[in-house]
Amino acid sequence: MLKEQLTFIETLKTLNQRRTASALAMWKGEAPAVEPYDLYAGFDAFLTLPTLERIDRELHGKARQRVRHAFVDHYLQQVLLPHETEMQTWMRGAAAVVNDERIYFRNIIQWCQQSRSHADRERLQQETGPLCKFMKPFALNYWEILLEELDKEFGFASYIDYCREKKGYDYAIFVPLMEKMLEETRDLYFKAMQTWTKARFNLPLERLNRFDSINLFGMHNLDPWLPQGAMEQSMAFLDVWGIHLKTLDNLHMDIQKDAHKSDQAMTFLLQVPDEVHVVMNAVGGWIDLETLWHELGHGLSAVFTSSRLSTIDRELATSYSLSESYAFLLQNITLSEPFLKDFLNLSGDQSRELNYYKSLRDLAAFRRYAAKFIAEYRMFDSRHLADGEPYADIMARHTGFYHQPESHLFDLVPEFYCLDYVLGWMGEAAMEDHLKGRFGPQWVFQPETGDLLKRWWFQGNQLDIMEFFKKNDLGPLVPDLLLKRWEKAFS
Repeated sequence: MLKEQLTFIETLKTLNQRRTASALAMWKGEAPAVEPYDLYAGFDAFLTLPTLERIDRELHGKARQRVRHAFVDHYLQQVLLPHETEMQTWMRGAAAVVNDERIYFRNIIQWCQQSRSHADRERLQQETGPLCKFMKPFALNYWEILLEELDKEFGFASYIDYCREKKGYDYAIFVPLMEKMLEETRDLYFKAMQTWTKARFNLPLERLNRFDSINLFGMHNLDPWLPQGAMEQSMAFLDVWGIHLKTLDNLHMDIQKDAHKSDQAMTFLLQVPDEVHVVMNAVGGWIDLETLWHELGHGLSAVFTSSRLSTIDRELATSYSLSESYAFLLQNITLSEPFLKDFLNLSGDQSRELNYYKSLRDLAAFRRYAAKFIAEYRMFDSRHLADGEPYADIMARHTGFYHQPESHLFDLVPEFYCLDYVLGWMGEAAMEDHLKGRFGPQWVFQPETGDLLKRWWFQGNQLDIMEFFKKNDLGPLVPDLLLKRWEKAFS
């Protein structure tokens, strides 16, 4: 029996490594050792429903839940691979043309972050609308096949039921909570955001679109304040916590600018804790510093995971809210007033201004994630996947920026990951409050902070975020601390 269980787990671990290695190579602009279409070659006999029946019969509790869903992930990906490949092929070639410049879908975010005019971004919006309409049938086909497989092969009544079983969240409970948080921060947000958009663009918020928000939140107008060598300085700062990046043989960092790399930063867990890769494509400015530290939150929590934990507790997590808490915690340090003033040696006024706009952008991002979660939940609850109007209405109502109805399927994050971000942000606020309470206002600079973080990271993924908070005396996972943070910043 034990040998059979280990066979399940080791096979799934191998598939995870093949998939992650393939994605890592493509992210770096390299040829993968195993092409995506060959990912499951030789595993046909394993990826069958009788295998799932044996998993259900022979495993129990958390092991059964995690192994079961790791299997379902790969089963579905094998079925969807031809359809995903077709969709990605079309998307790779899709490009908008603005002022005779071709902007491919994969480059839109970076293009918007650079210094462009509002007129150019409006033109980009006009160009991408028809492209999204053209590619919509491919995206819709992908989701329809996925939902059909979940129903016919696995007996899930809905996509919501599937995600609930996998991650253990009762999503229906979180919809009113997100609506309440959006209402409670509405006046603070819109008053501050109107002031910011008028100052930056000389335009009211209601005239702006999603692409304008990407440009605004890059905060590139404040990049002249970034000290030369800040990225290298910030990595050396970790020595204070007893974390010496150059000695971590299991952490591989590829953070230099490279035209072949993906513009989106990502952490790849090839084998926890033995091989973790942080990949980002530096563009210059404060956004690089934040991006690096966000990914280091994911990466360091993986490389400091105990190697004595089982594969299930190290590599088969079904929810990543806890990892997002670590990522947000480290990211938020970089633009905190103590770090800016006492480590990067900015003036008090510069530190306050940077922290203010960073806090406002965080509130905007939080509202975006909360609104997206509501829109995605309602879309799957109603089963009207083809209709993008409700999504566009919800996003505009809660962010103030116009969102294209045609783009809703291309803004969709699988498995309600927006809620993982929201819960991760709540967790970050609680962690910061705990660290500040134990080590004082300058907790960032205390060696004991590093010791405590490593003790948290050592626990790996054996607990979900709710269980982790309870075990480590961090209190309940509630939005109160986040709300107080924003009320203090903007009231």
